[in-house]
Amino acid sequence: MSIVVKELSRKYGEQIAVNNISFEIGKGIVGFLGPNGAGKSTTMKMLTTYVPPTSGTASVCGFDIEKNIREVRKHVGYLPESNPLYYDMYVREYLNFAAGVHQLSNVKAKVDAVIGMTGLGKEVHKKLGQLSKGYKQRVGLAQAMIHNPDVLILDEPTSGLDPNQLADIRDLIVQLGKEKTVLLSTHIMQEVQAMCSRVIIIKDGSIVADDAMGNIQAQSENKNTIVITLTVDLQQADFKTLAPVDSIRLIGGRTWALQTSNPDKLRKALMQWALEKDYTIAALQTETKSLEEVFRQLTNR
Repeated sequence: MSIVVKELSRKYGEQIAVNNISFEIGKGIVGFLGPNGAGKSTTMKMLTTYVPPTSGTASVCGFDIEKNIREVRKHVGYLPESNPLYYDMYVREYLNFAAGVHQLSNVKAKVDAVIGMTGLGKEVHKKLGQLSKGYKQRVGLAQAMIHNPDVLILDEPTSGLDPNQLADIRDLIVQLGKEKTVLLSTHIMQEVQAMCSRVIIIKDGSIVADDAMGNIQAQSENKNTIVITLTVDLQQADFKTLAPVDSIRLIGGRTWALQTSNPDKLRKALMQWALEKDYTIAALQTETKSLEEVFRQLTNR
């Protein structure tokens, strides 16, 4: 595994920022979610060796985050939420500087490569302080990638991007996730659903969910909803023989929403019921709860 975390904790005085968390991550993109102050950024800072843990252990590519700090930093690319930049430096100058920090050879080729990947070509003549927030984020991502790390830890990488920029960076992260380990923190749930195959949700410093995207949605307390549109006018009582149904409501016209804990079974029951009653089904679809709804449920308890 590229990242292994065992019973990791971090305290600031009496405040527990991260409380005894454990997880392992291999290749691919994992969403690391939680409300503000949940401990996401603190965890990322520990994994990138910028903040030492109070207790517990973690390793990146087999290197301990406390005993092998230099090796960890060689294998990790980090884009922090604050994205600190030297505003008086030009784009290429700053990336040359980042390459020098990592003691890279063939610097020009590597700088040109990350400029191309992050779409910074039109902005290289500008100082960092002249860039929009979106392009500053691109520079931050470029410096995280400059040394071709095995692991990318990205804290709000799409912050400040317009829809077109966001799509470009999302596609880039998806491509990177095919070869690298990407730990991605963001508040944009649609981005997590589009990019991540697994989600870890943290609240008050503790992990409250860690599973594949589909499993987290399926295991939530929220029920699935089957929406059915018929060609006849019905009353709620007409659905009383159906099971398993937890609630029924009319959405509008001849369209009804049936909430259920077993959508497959209810779909079959609906098809049989319509056949027996000689009803024509104009539309039938299952709606699962969005990640945002699951996130709110898990973090508002």
